[in-house]
Amino acid sequence: MTPHALPLSRLLDHTADAVLAVRSGQSLTDVLARVPADARAGTQALSFHVLRWLGGATRVREAVAPKAPPPKVDALLTTALALLWPTDAPPYNDHTLVDQAVAAAHHRTPAAAGFINAVLRRFIRERAALVSAAAHDPVGAFNHPLWWIERVRQDWPSQWQAILQAANRHPPMTLRVNARRGTAQAYAQRLAAQGRAATVLGPHALALAQPCPVQQLPGFAEGEVSVQDAAAQRAAPLLLGGEGAAALPAGARVLDACAAPGGKTAHLLELADLDVLALDSDPVRLARVRDTLNRLQLRAEMVAADARDTRAWWDGRPFDAILLDAPCSASGIVRRHPDIRWLRRADDVDALSRIQAQMLDALWPLLAPGGRLVYATCSVFRAEGSLQIDAFLQRQGTSSVRLDPASPGHLLPVPDNPTEADSLDGSAPAVADGFYYALLHKP
Repeated sequence: MTPHALPLSRLLDHTADAVLAVRSGQSLTDVLARVPADARAGTQALSFHVLRWLGGATRVREAVAPKAPPPKVDALLTTALALLWPTDAPPYNDHTLVDQAVAAAHHRTPAAAGFINAVLRRFIRERAALVSAAAHDPVGAFNHPLWWIERVRQDWPSQWQAILQAANRHPPMTLRVNARRGTAQAYAQRLAAQGRAATVLGPHALALAQPCPVQQLPGFAEGEVSVQDAAAQRAAPLLLGGEGAAALPAGARVLDACAAPGGKTAHLLELADLDVLALDSDPVRLARVRDTLNRLQLRAEMVAADARDTRAWWDGRPFDAILLDAPCSASGIVRRHPDIRWLRRADDVDALSRIQAQMLDALWPLLAPGGRLVYATCSVFRAEGSLQIDAFLQRQGTSSVRLDPASPGHLLPVPDNPTEADSLDGSAPAVADGFYYALLHKP
């Protein structure tokens, strides 16, 4: 973790507030938006680290202080414990972290400063034993809620541990080169000239060896490149090419049913000349689609509406293709958004599964005969992937829908997944986010 200009104690104070807010059900993204600008980047970096190790830190706090301290104190204490957790690259040395955590306590909860100092120093003295004891509890071992661990274990009995462990690793920064402006190979050469190493994953995809602010990417402001994970980059080619089916003709009418924040909408328009309707239920998020397309100098019709309420937005003209990147648990991208695991509840998956089914049933009649629909979720849960599509096929019947056998299916965020280990063009491995894809054809 790079040094910050601000005192660490101030960043710990903000980070503890962020942990407290996440515990109360607030999105980390919303919380960070309220952090002062000069502290936002540092608070985000610390918050990500803490939320990745929060399960273990919480179990240790429960062991050394069974009586829970007040929430503000507990948030700072578990924040510091998570930052002291043994990792390959500890963010700070022990002395600095304890000193600054106590300074933060003097600012936010002065009466608890001595208590926090004593607990942290005990943890350092007994770290190996306390960490080992915490690892005997699933939440402490895997840093996810117990219901999440059990669901992943049930869905993926031979890979569940690898999936949970992968969620605590730092994700790669993967780029998508605008197909109208260049290739991944050419862009990699431009990056090399800047001293940035990158691995080409496909014709328009590459992964940076080290992340960087987007403002430092050559041509970003001019729309030459975007940030998009390799798994998410499968959506547009799958819809356009149909995995062996005839490519969509120029001018084809396409619906992006849950378009925000616009990455997949933009990718479609970068690859083909299409008549795209970008639909999203949230007008604020839809504005992000507009901003994305404006930067890339692309155009699409935009409508703010619930995809399920077709009478409110559909003009009666059938679509040649539909991309349904449905609302989901986001369990496949938890390494990028470590707060998700602590925000979700077990019944959220069931509620989201019902919404996904409603969207499939509402949009399928809008597809023209001979058309195709790609169903996608950034989830590793089978309820939001294969089980959802199995149920849809049963409702529709074999005469009304055909699942393309070349559908990617579940893509797990682990390096030994044989489906995901193929890069976008088959030339190099790419460890990507967890996703599910089904390509459906309408006879």
